[in-house]
Amino acid sequence: MKHLITLIPGDGIGPEISQAMMEVIKATELPITWEITPAGLSTLESEGSLIPQSVFDSIERNRIALKGPLATPIGKGHRSLNVLLRKKYDLYACVRPVRSIANISPKFPGVDLVIFRENTEDLYMGLEEIISEDEAHSIKVITRSASTRIAKAAYEYAVKENRKKVTIVTKANIMKASDGLFLESCRAVAALYPTIITDEILIDNMCLQLVVDPTRTDIILTENLYGDILSDLCAGLVGGLGFVPGANLGQDFALFESVHGTAPDIAGLGIANPTAMILTSAMMIRHLGYEKEASWIEEAIQTVYSDPNNYTKDLQGPLNTVEITSEIIKAYLALKGVS
Repeated sequence: MKHLITLIPGDGIGPEISQAMMEVIKATELPITWEITPAGLSTLESEGSLIPQSVFDSIERNRIALKGPLATPIGKGHRSLNVLLRKKYDLYACVRPVRSIANISPKFPGVDLVIFRENTEDLYMGLEEIISEDEAHSIKVITRSASTRIAKAAYEYAVKENRKKVTIVTKANIMKASDGLFLESCRAVAALYPTIITDEILIDNMCLQLVVDPTRTDIILTENLYGDILSDLCAGLVGGLGFVPGANLGQDFALFESVHGTAPDIAGLGIANPTAMILTSAMMIRHLGYEKEASWIEEAIQTVYSDPNNYTKDLQGPLNTVEITSEIIKAYLALKGVS
């Protein structure tokens, strides 16, 4: 079966890391082709829109997209492009695997956790009102239906991937109505999966436990705001956002994305680190059913970074974008050859 994937290269270093990712996927020899649909600052200048209609048309045809980093102009009335896409296609589950990579994560070498973040409501709905010049309100929305479906996604993942524990993260001791509803909904789902250990923890304590010993955490199930914060915190434990993939999943569409910034200061210099984008492509092909090839990509990255001589410029190493990509491909082909 052939797969046509919408590719949004993105802004800044996006086109460079997208090219690196495509080289790795080419080496897998999987039946994947790309429909490249530019978006972001470049199309704002050329077409007057951050996301042209052609991007939406492509996503709706292909139903799976892979996206590089997009820049949202600040203070010009533009909404976050990432939030826009998540809302438009009801991509309710933000899934962020966080795993230690060889020598990149010396303080916490055994991290292997996954964050399931509800993606559609909470304070990120942007429901705000100005009461007076001295008072503003943000309205937090939590519903049983949205809470239940993200919980089901987390527990189904736990069963499929043979994970042992789901940790529900809230601040239900303070926000008894909203976070209380989220917790209640997750408990109801947890009861349907008695083989999975479930524990509950408050968001502040979760942060503490993660920086003390993140290896004790397996799956985190949480709301939108807490998930956003914990995703970046966990990325910092394993080397930063440049080493963490991400996916936004819905009933009908899937958007995989490299969640780090556009790094405009190094764009075009050929020194961008493509690791997060390559790991994101591994997530994507696993979603398509290619478990073996996805695992080989991930293992190849572990192999490459086990040698400090393979570090990229951002790690004070000697390799540029093309060179690190070549090393990953060589390691991948070696794994494929001995399987």
